[in-house]
Amino acid sequence: MDAEIQKYIDERVEKRVAEILAQREHAENSRTKRLALVASKGSLDMAYPPLILASTAVSLGWEVGVFFTFYGLDIVNKTKLHKLQVAPIGNPAMPPPISAVPSFQVPNLIGVLPGMTPMATAMMKSWFNRANIPPLQDLIDVTREGGGHLYACTTTMGVMGVNEENLIEGVECRGAAAFLEFAAYADVALFI
Repeated sequence: MDAEIQKYIDERVEKRVAEILAQREHAENSRTKRLALVASKGSLDMAYPPLILASTAVSLGWEVGVFFTFYGLDIVNKTKLHKLQVAPIGNPAMPPPISAVPSFQVPNLIGVLPGMTPMATAMMKSWFNRANIPPLQDLIDVTREGGGHLYACTTTMGVMGVNEENLIEGVECRGAAAFLEFAAYADVALFI
């Protein structure tokens, strides 16, 4: 009789453990994923990565928060957003190879010549256009409309002389502590 009771107990325990594991798996799979991004650079080439990731994540139903700090504040500054540039000097991938001679890499020193920053900016904008990458404002709009949060770092705003009136619509002013509360529960956290 003891063997029968033990078998019954083992079966009940096994069944209950399987139920609990299935419930946990279901809860984990049905939980909304969270993305926390820190955007710290304000050049055109560095504005796209956080905004592409943020707009993609909200499109997938993720909860998104992007924390703009230091020069990253330029991305959400209504007067600077449309004037972001790409500086070829100090950027090891710039300037790119000449299209007529792909094996010839233009020396990085060329980046110090007058007019190279506007040229590199125009070239990058043409690449984005050719690849059907939306403008930055569109990526911001998709992120906000999808429920994503755009946070301007209040400490950096003070350091950089940025006022709330300088920010594009929908940007929330938050300190690092408030963003860390959000980021603490992120499935993916990236510093860009």
